[in-house]
Amino acid sequence: MEDPNDVAIRKLTRKNRRLESLLRKYKQNYHLQHALIQLSEQASTVAELTLLYPAIHSILEQHLPSKSFYVVLQNQFTQTLELSYFVDEKDGISVPLHESHHFDQGVTGYVFNTKKVLYLTKYEMQQMIDDCKFKALGSPAEHWVGVPIFRDKNIIGVMVSQSYQPQQAYSEHQIELLEVMSLYLATAIERVKKRELLESEVKIRTRALMQSNDALNKEIEQRKRALERQQILFKISELATQFSDIDDVYKQVHKIIRSITFANNLYIALHDTGSNWLSFPYCVDEVTEYRPRPFAKGYSELVITTERSQLIDTNRAAILIEGGVVKRPPDYDDLETATSWLGAPLKTAKGVIGLIACQAYNHEYEYNHEDVELISFVSNQIASVLQTHLANQALKASNQELEHRVAEKTKALRQTNLHLQMQIEERKKIEQQLYHDAHHDPLTSLPNRSLFLTQLEKTLQKYQRYPEHNFAVLFIDLDKFKVINDELGHQAGDQFLIWVSTAFAECIREHDLLARLAGDEFVILLDHLTDKQQAEDVAKRLIRVMQQPFCMKGVCMQSGASIGITYSNKKYKNTDEIIRDADAAMYYAKNAGRGRYEFYHPLLTASTSNNNKPEEQHHLTALPTHFRSTEVVDFTNHSTQIITLEAFGEHPVLGSTSFDVLKKFAAAKDEHLDIELGLLEKALKIAQNYDQDVLFACSTIVLESSAYATLKQMLAHNSTQLCLMFDESEVRYASSVQLENLKELPLLGVNIGLNDFAKERCDLAFLSSIDFKYVLLSSVFSKRVLQQNSYDIQLQGILAITKLKAIQVIAKGPAILNFRSLLEKHGLKLFFGKQQNLKSARQNSTGIDEQETLTF
Repeated sequence: MEDPNDVAIRKLTRKNRRLESLLRKYKQNYHLQHALIQLSEQASTVAELTLLYPAIHSILEQHLPSKSFYVVLQNQFTQTLELSYFVDEKDGISVPLHESHHFDQGVTGYVFNTKKVLYLTKYEMQQMIDDCKFKALGSPAEHWVGVPIFRDKNIIGVMVSQSYQPQQAYSEHQIELLEVMSLYLATAIERVKKRELLESEVKIRTRALMQSNDALNKEIEQRKRALERQQILFKISELATQFSDIDDVYKQVHKIIRSITFANNLYIALHDTGSNWLSFPYCVDEVTEYRPRPFAKGYSELVITTERSQLIDTNRAAILIEGGVVKRPPDYDDLETATSWLGAPLKTAKGVIGLIACQAYNHEYEYNHEDVELISFVSNQIASVLQTHLANQALKASNQELEHRVAEKTKALRQTNLHLQMQIEERKKIEQQLYHDAHHDPLTSLPNRSLFLTQLEKTLQKYQRYPEHNFAVLFIDLDKFKVINDELGHQAGDQFLIWVSTAFAECIREHDLLARLAGDEFVILLDHLTDKQQAEDVAKRLIRVMQQPFCMKGVCMQSGASIGITYSNKKYKNTDEIIRDADAAMYYAKNAGRGRYEFYHPLLTASTSNNNKPEEQHHLTALPTHFRSTEVVDFTNHSTQIITLEAFGEHPVLGSTSFDVLKKFAAAKDEHLDIELGLLEKALKIAQNYDQDVLFACSTIVLESSAYATLKQMLAHNSTQLCLMFDESEVRYASSVQLENLKELPLLGVNIGLNDFAKERCDLAFLSSIDFKYVLLSSVFSKRVLQQNSYDIQLQGILAITKLKAIQVIAKGPAILNFRSLLEKHGLKLFFGKQQNLKSARQNSTGIDEQETLTF
């Protein structure tokens, strides 16, 4: 017979299990409800789709084991699957965008076509790939879940979450959560799109109202100007009737001109053609007292002779005097010279009878072309009035009929002269506009190809005469410009190009030339350069500017710039070669990852210029290789305790070239790694024959997981003082795995160093966080230490930290004794010495040939 206590315990156990099951279901339902509430809140609050997807991802992160998540929607026009949101722990966004129809052919497209939820492990996915149900795209995941997104029973996309860890599997509850979220996702997207559309319409309406308001303001301004001129005409017309005294007329003329411009200093001069004298019946001037004088070569005579208004500042005055157009009397006082002078002829039926002139001293006022137009307008009206009064004084016996005929004739001539003047001015404007249109881009107003090539030809000719005047050409191609055109429309593409042209103009100097060649291609001509670093600095500024998003109609797009640079070289004979090489460097930068710059190198065009040579001759792993050593000299005792090794390859096109240059043109990552390991193996053998420390440059590619084991095996039996030098720019962007492996090397007894330090910025964190034995300063930084005090302060910080950590600092720069002596005064002791090839005398003792072919 069973013990009653055992029976009771079993019943309680079953009840507990049931309660635990109910509790799990309650928690699942609660999590599901909480996620849907959060999704609804986000759909009601976010203003853009670009903000909705991260919000959904944030909700799912609370319940899913992996952070890898992306959403693919079908384009309603092209019927292709396009990426709307992408976050992956392993692949960057460039992976799914690398090839066309990426999602249509993969497992995502399979879920879209079957319209069913799909959960696959890595093994199951590989089986389906082997069965040719879809292609393998991207990095393989350990667990993959795809859920279709429906709108009104029609599938519109797929929502995917994936995990790269075997232990991070997806439960039924988590898959159910993804399914439920997908049911509400289409509705949430629709709500956000409607909100975006509403905001766009509001902005369009607001812009239209602002344009109407601007047009109205312009019309009001034009009417005000017309009214002001009409009032001036009324005042001038009153002079002929209300004032009989000519002196009163002069005062009223001064009053009228004072109302429209600066006229503290004004005089009226009359020309007597019979005696050829100038008289000054009216003059108000704070410096000069004008008296009658013979007709000579002054400002007043220039106005009367040319019968045109003249605007003269200090620069034009100097030109006129130098050209002999204007002559100063022997007793002329330069202190009485006006800094700005404006004169207008008094034209009548008999010709020019004199002029009205205004002037300013000590730069109190600077007259402009608007003042010229106003005073010319007033002088033409006043001339007839003055002529009338002068005629009344000279011909008191003349009858009014004759005066009327003279006035009519004067009016006709004035209208004819005014019409002719307007035609001349209009023709000048047309000629100026035609010249501008022929040499500038109509969209951005930048110089076009014709003007750029003309200026480049002048710069090249100048460089051929004066080789010290270096220059550079930057060929820029905008990344993702077609995407902006397709997504936002061609009007937005035009606005983007205008924005880019303005942003680029702010990155260069005033005398540099920015031009638009065609489409999304721009070029920049940098003149008066001293080194390539200046061109690099401009390229970096351009790339940083293009990292800013371009927003229009509530949509923001990320673009970029791929830049190719050619630097002045004696081999260039014409501009076509310069443009060709810059274009080749730009395409290399674009193919190497975009958003970067590259200088032109002959290897970029080696394959096209040497088609008659077998391709394997250019294979980097098959090049004959030799090493060159450089002594590092201690200036305190002039001893050599450190040697640097540099590997050179005998290229069939370029000749003996450093592998630091050749490695950039490796066909693939595996080839680059093979080159690094092969060169390191050679360097280890050579270093065994030196008593000093041997520095050898190495890439961080050897610190990756796939190569680090091989590296440690090579260094395990290293009894030499070989020190691996890693470039600062590579260490700065190294992965966490590479940094951990780098920090482990000193613990294994391997010496490491930092190469080309402080080229772009001085980051002391590198020196304090990693146990380097040597730090090699950039030659650019060494030059700047001698040019700017701020860099000397940075150098003292470097020396302070390296002294605490027992790191030796080596300076690299021009092999000039004065240069090294100056740096020594700043606290540096170690400098590069003389470079030499490994000679046959050393070969006899080492057994290593001076030139060998690397085999990997």
